[in-house]
Amino acid sequence: MQNNIFDLTGKIAVITGAGGILGPKHAEAIIEQGGTAILTDSHLERAEEKANLLNEKYGRGSAFAYYMDVTKKETILAVAEKLNKVDILINNAAKDPKVEDSKGMSPSSRFETMTQEYWEEGISATLHGTFLCSQVFANKMLENSGGVIVNIASCLANIGPDQRIYRQEGLDEDQQNVKPITYVASKWAVVGMTKYLATYFGERGIRVNCISPGGVWNDKIPQHMVEKISSLNPMNRMANINEYKGAIAFLCSDASSYMTGGNLVVDGGKTTW
Repeated sequence: MQNNIFDLTGKIAVITGAGGILGPKHAEAIIEQGGTAILTDSHLERAEEKANLLNEKYGRGSAFAYYMDVTKKETILAVAEKLNKVDILINNAAKDPKVEDSKGMSPSSRFETMTQEYWEEGISATLHGTFLCSQVFANKMLENSGGVIVNIASCLANIGPDQRIYRQEGLDEDQQNVKPITYVASKWAVVGMTKYLATYFGERGIRVNCISPGGVWNDKIPQHMVEKISSLNPMNRMANINEYKGAIAFLCSDASSYMTGGNLVVDGGKTTW
C-alpha cells in the first residue's frame, strides 16, 4: 500500500491564537492526519474549551491547551519548556478588527486620525508574535531534526482592501467603516517574514510557508456584506470554515516536502481579478 504523504503521526503542532475561529480547524487538520495539536491562546479558557471539544470528537490526548501571549516571550518560552519536541508551528494569532457589526468606526482606526498606540497594538500580535514564536520554536525544532512553520497571512497580503465593502449609507466620511492599515501592513509583512525564514533555515531542516486565505462565512456577517464580499471572487461565495484544512495538512506534511518560502493563496480566486 502506498504511503500517505499527508501522514502526521507522532507530530506535535503548536497553534497560536487557537481560541478563535480558524485555530480549531487548523487543529482538526493536524489531528485528522495523526498528529497532536497544542492549542495556545492569551485567553486560556477559549483554548481549553476548543481543546475539550476536539478531545470529545477525536479522542482523549488529541489536543492540549496552554496559556500563551504571543507578544510576551516569557510565555512562549514557558510553553516550549513543557513540550518534549515541536515539529510544526502554525502562526495563527492576529488582531483582526471586525467591522461588520459597527455603527461607525472609531477615529483611531482610520488612517487620517490613527494614533501611534492603535498602530502598535494593531500590528503587535501578527508581527511581533510571528517573530517571537518562530524564534522560540525554530530553536526547539533545531534540537531535533527540523520541522515546519506555517504562517497565516491573508488575501489582503496580496492586494489592498476594497473599502467599499464596509461603507454604510447615512454616515459621514470620517465615520465610515474601514479595514485598518494595521491588519493589511502586518499581513504583508508575514509574507516577507516567511520568505526570509525560508531562506535562513533552508539547509537546516526547517521549511517555512504561508497561506493567504479569503474571508470565512459566519452567521454574524450581515447578508448585504456577504453578497459584497462574495462578488469579489470568481466563485461568488465566501469560504466555509472547513475549506482551509486541506491546505494546512498539505503545508504541514511531506506532501509539500519540496516547498519552502511559498505563499499558498486560497481565496476563491479573489486575487486573480
